[in-house]
Amino acid sequence: MAVAMILTQFLLLLHFKNAESAKSTIALPGCPESCGGIPIPYPFGIGLNCSLSQEFNVTCRLSYDSNTTIIPVLEDIGSQPFQILNINMSLGQARVSFPAAGQCYNSTTKEEYSWYPPIDNRNSSFRINTEKNKFTVIGCNTLAYLRLDDSTNYSVGCLSSCDSQDTLNKYGSCSGIGCCQTAISKETNYFFIEFDDRYNNADVYDFNPCSYAMVVEEAEFKFRTTYVTTKVLGDIFNLNFGQEWPMVFDWAIGNTTCDIALKNKSTYACRSDHSSCFTVNGGGYLCNCSDGYEGNPYLDGGCQDINECVNQNACSKPGKCHNFQGGYRCSCPFGWRSNQNAECALNVALVAGMAAVLGFGTAFIIILLYFAIAKRIKLFEKRKQEKLKHKFFVQNRGLLLQQLIASHEDRTQNMRNFGLQELEKATNWFDNALIIGRGGHGEVYKGILLDQRVVAIKRSKIVDQAEIDQFINEVVILSQINHRNVLKLYGCCLETEVPLLVYEFISNGTLFNHLHVEEHCSLTWKHRLSIALEAAGAISYLHSSASISVFHRDIKSSNILLDDYLTAKVSDFGASRSVQIDQTGVTTAIQGTFGYLDPEYYSTGRLTQKSDVYSFGVILAELLTRQKPLISSSVFEGGSLIAYFRSAMQENRLFEILDPQIVNEGHRTELEAVAKLAEMCLRMKGEERPTMKEVEIRLEVLWRSNQQQIHPWRSQSLVERPLMLLDYNAGIDTETLLSEQSPHDEEIGHTSTYFNIDKEAEESIAIGR
Repeated sequence: MAVAMILTQFLLLLHFKNAESAKSTIALPGCPESCGGIPIPYPFGIGLNCSLSQEFNVTCRLSYDSNTTIIPVLEDIGSQPFQILNINMSLGQARVSFPAAGQCYNSTTKEEYSWYPPIDNRNSSFRINTEKNKFTVIGCNTLAYLRLDDSTNYSVGCLSSCDSQDTLNKYGSCSGIGCCQTAISKETNYFFIEFDDRYNNADVYDFNPCSYAMVVEEAEFKFRTTYVTTKVLGDIFNLNFGQEWPMVFDWAIGNTTCDIALKNKSTYACRSDHSSCFTVNGGGYLCNCSDGYEGNPYLDGGCQDINECVNQNACSKPGKCHNFQGGYRCSCPFGWRSNQNAECALNVALVAGMAAVLGFGTAFIIILLYFAIAKRIKLFEKRKQEKLKHKFFVQNRGLLLQQLIASHEDRTQNMRNFGLQELEKATNWFDNALIIGRGGHGEVYKGILLDQRVVAIKRSKIVDQAEIDQFINEVVILSQINHRNVLKLYGCCLETEVPLLVYEFISNGTLFNHLHVEEHCSLTWKHRLSIALEAAGAISYLHSSASISVFHRDIKSSNILLDDYLTAKVSDFGASRSVQIDQTGVTTAIQGTFGYLDPEYYSTGRLTQKSDVYSFGVILAELLTRQKPLISSSVFEGGSLIAYFRSAMQENRLFEILDPQIVNEGHRTELEAVAKLAEMCLRMKGEERPTMKEVEIRLEVLWRSNQQQIHPWRSQSLVERPLMLLDYNAGIDTETLLSEQSPHDEEIGHTSTYFNIDKEAEESIAIGR
C-alpha cells in the first residue's frame, strides 16, 4: 500500500512538472494546462486558485481502473464526480463520462437486483445538454424510467423488448429490439433511473442476464448486440464493459446576463481586450474571442490576433494579403480592384476607358463581353439557388408530398407549397414578438399572408430524421382530413433546411389554459358540454369516417384549441398513426403524455382506437373537476386525478370533487351522465370502453337535452332517459327530434349520421355496454 501511494505521488508530481515546463497559453500563470493529455483551459483549473470558482476546479488523479493512468475529474458540480473527456470553450460544453444504471436477474435466488447512479445539478452552473444526450435502455423485456423530478411523477419511459437471440441479431440496431432511445426534456438538472419491476429478463436469462439504462451522448453511442448477450455482469459502477459512457454538459459563468455582469468589472469573466460576451439560455453567460482573434477570452491578453495571411488562399490571385490586428486586407495590382469579398476583380471602368481610346468598336465588344459575363454569373447564381432549394425539397420529402397531392387531388386541392419569401414577409422575418407558442421542438408564429389571411406558422428549431418524419406524418394525416373541428392545414414550405407548416389561426388559446386558471373559469357548463361534443365528433371522425382510420395518440386538453366562439379544434398530429379502416390496432413505440396515456397501451405497446377513448375520458374528468391529471399528492390520492375520480364514483362522492362553478349552475343530472360516461371511457380494459362514436352520440343527446325549449317531453329529462329516444318501441316522436339541426352537424366533408344505427347498437348503448 505504501509503495502504491509513493508511486501515485511521483506520477502526479511528474505530470505537473511537465505541464509547467511550457509557458501557459490557456491556463492561469503557474497553473497546469492539461491532465492526462486533456487540455484544461481557464475558467477550469487544476490546483489552488487555478479556477474561476470551486465548481470549475479540476482534480488530477489516478484512473478508477488503472494505477498508472492520470485523469481529470470534476468534483464539485453535483451529486458525484465526473471524469472530463474534453472541454469546448466556444460552445460552453464539457463531455464527461458517467456509468450506466443496471438491473440483473439472479438465476439462483430468482430475484432481481439493480443499482441507480443519480445526477443532481440543480444548484450548479452545469446543465445536462438535452439535444446531444438521449435516454437509452439496453436489454430484453426492459422498461426503464428517467425520473426528472423528485416531487412529482414526471418521467420519460423507454421500452426495449426481444424474445429470442435470433430476433435480436435480425435487427441489430437501437430501434426498440434489444435497445431503445428517447429524448429528454429541457432544463433537466436532476434525474435518477428506475426499472419497472413488472418487466424482468427471467425468460431470456440464458442470453440476457442484465439490463442497462443511461443518459448518453447520442453521436458517440453505437449499439452492438453483445451489449445484450454478454455473460459478464461487470462492475456495478462501470457497467458498459470496461469504459463509462460519454455525456455532454452545458456550462456557463454565473447565472446573470452579460449586461448585468458588465456592471461589476471585478467579477466580469471576459478578461481579454478582444473578447465578447453572449448570454446563454437557462442563465449565465459565455465569452468568445472577437472576430479575427483566437485564444482564451477568460485570460488577460488571452485573445491573440489571427494572421490570416498565413493562408495562401486568403486573397485571390493576383491580390496581395496584408495582416492587421483583428483582420486583413487584400491589395490588387494596377488594373484590378478589391471587392467586398476581398477578391481582386478586373476594373471594368478602367478597361472601358482604355477601350474608348482604342476605338468605339473595341469598346463595344468589351461592353458586350462584360454583360455576357455578368449574365452568366447571374445565371450561375440562380442555378446555385435552385439546386439548394431542390436539395432542401428532396431532404424534406417533397417528392413524397407531390405524389400525395397528385393521388388525393380532391382532398388536397386547397393545400399549397408556400415560398419562403412570402412566409418571411408574413411574420416580419420571424420576429420574436409574433411568437404565439413554444415547444420542445420549435416555435409557432402568427402571420398575415398576402391574401390577408391570418395564419399560424410552425417552425422546428433543428432538423433531424425524427423531426422530418413527424413533419411528413402531420402533413399526410391532415391532407386527408376535412372536418370543422380539426385544425385546418393550409400548406407547407419546403425551400429551407427547416420545413414550415401553415395552419389556420385559432385566436382563443387552448382548453387547458381556459380550465386551469386561479380565478373564475370563463367556461360555463353549456360551453364545456359543447366543447366535449365537438372534440368527440372530431375524434370519432378520425377513427371511422375519414378515408383512413387515424389514431391521434396524444389527445389532451392542451391540444384542443378554441376560437373566438369557443369552437373546438383538435390539433397536433405529429405523433398520430394512420391505419387501414379494417385494422383494429398497431404495435408501436410508447408515445404520449403522462396523465392522459392509456395504461393498456403503456403496458402492452398495442395502440388502438380505445387508447384515444381513454385520453378523452381524462379530458371529461378535467371538464368536470377543473383539475390537472397529474397534481400534488396532497390534493389527490397518489397524485392522480383519475384514481381519485374513480374512487369518488365508486363511493358515490361525485359532487364532492366536481367544480363548484358548474354544480351551482344546477345541471346535476347532466353532470352525473357525463361523469358516468367518463368512468366508462377510463376503464382499464380497452374492450370495456365505448367507441368514440358511442361517446359522441351520448354527448349529442345531452346537448339536445340542454338546448331544448318547450317540448312535449319537457316533463321527463332526456338525461334521465339516455338514448331512449332511439328505442323504436318507446312510442316517442323521434322523427321530430331528429329533424332538428344540431349546431355541431355542419361539417365540411362530413355529414352527421349520429342516429343512423341499428336497433342492436341502440340497445347496447342504452344499457351502458
